Amino acid sequence: MRAEIIAVGSELLLGQIVNTNARFISTQLAEMGITIHFHTVVGDNKGRLVEAIRIAEGRADLIIFSGGLGPTKDDLTKQTIADHLHAKLVIDQQALSFIEDFFAKRGRPMTDNNRQQALVLEGAQVLKNDNGMAPGMFYRTSTHTYILLPGPPKELEPMFQFEAKSLLAEQVLDNQLIFSHVIRFYGIGEAELETELLDLIENQTNPTIAPLATDSEVTIRLTATGATEDEAWSAIKDVQAEILNRVGKYVYGYNNDSLAQKLKQTLIAHHLTISAAESMTAGLFQAELASIPGMAEALVGGVVVYNEETKIKHLGINKETIDTFTVVSREVAAEMAKKVREKFATDIGVSITGAAGPEGHGGQPAGTVWIGITYKEEVHTYELHLAGMRNTNRIRAVKFAIHYILRIIMNENRSNI
Repeated sequence: MRAEIIAVGSELLLGQIVNTNARFISTQLAEMGITIHFHTVVGDNKGRLVEAIRIAEGRADLIIFSGGLGPTKDDLTKQTIADHLHAKLVIDQQALSFIEDFFAKRGRPMTDNNRQQALVLEGAQVLKNDNGMAPGMFYRTSTHTYILLPGPPKELEPMFQFEAKSLLAEQVLDNQLIFSHVIRFYGIGEAELETELLDLIENQTNPTIAPLATDSEVTIRLTATGATEDEAWSAIKDVQAEILNRVGKYVYGYNNDSLAQKLKQTLIAHHLTISAAESMTAGLFQAELASIPGMAEALVGGVVVYNEETKIKHLGINKETIDTFTVVSREVAAEMAKKVREKFATDIGVSITGAAGPEGHGGQPAGTVWIGITYKEEVHTYELHLAGMRNTNRIRAVKFAIHYILRIIMNENRSNI
């Protein structure tokens, strides 16, 4: 099945809102093995919407519309589709009752245009809207399937997930269940990961394998179908085992895990405390950890030592170390990690110093970062050469620091992250 998504709304074309609906729908369709060939955005104009529908019908079997189901004059999606397909619009009594009840409970009069929200294509399967007033529609002809969804994401996402998806599954998956599992990686790029797994990706059947790079991380989503969840998971676990065999050293978690959450779990599980000395990240590492509830069990504290003077005065870094090696160096990172661990009496001390950009710093080009980690009297240092915007480099430095701490702890305890 080939699919096209048509987002309706002049506000999308004007850049007033971001089309997050297309991303959500695409992700959902990909999990079902439905190929998304095109995304189209069209303004609130009947002629241009009809043109977009005709083009979509020539290249897709499934056409999904978002937006244009509301009560105002520019909400013209269903009327345009009805005219194009020569279909009647009829009142859905359940939707109308819901709308009438909504206004009655608030003591407000219901205008005629709100009544129009209960209009649906005759013969369509109505998609209930538990988070708004306009119902959606699932409508099939002999050649195409049309799904009409409201524009607000808080209405569209649950409607698609709990109403439309099951109808599509009947049509595409012969009523089989869909089960997805996400593997999360850090320290490896999307291109390198794909190279390591290329034969698996090229020969994928069930499960499907979808790599995705996002927020300085890489994930792989494995999606399988089966008569039961156990059957789908059985298909996934064999492929996952082969992926872990090849690139398992870069795996830090699964599904909804984050690096910071994983670090919290690992620190608490091993009864470890941590402190940080930050230069270029200026407290970002500690803020990332502190965003996780319960981190106080492990995060003791830290210091921001943004310039040379504060490194010397408040952290006790030897001035000769800075003069000899500069502030962006292995030696200064190592000394910062040792000093902060001593200062806060923690099991682990971590330091981040570098040149965030856009200019170089400490005699080093922009993007050069040194991370120091002290753990059980041992000092580990890591050099990074990042190529990105200033704040992107700072965020990536924090995530690399977390990644390296996890690797050290787990290697020490001879288990897998």
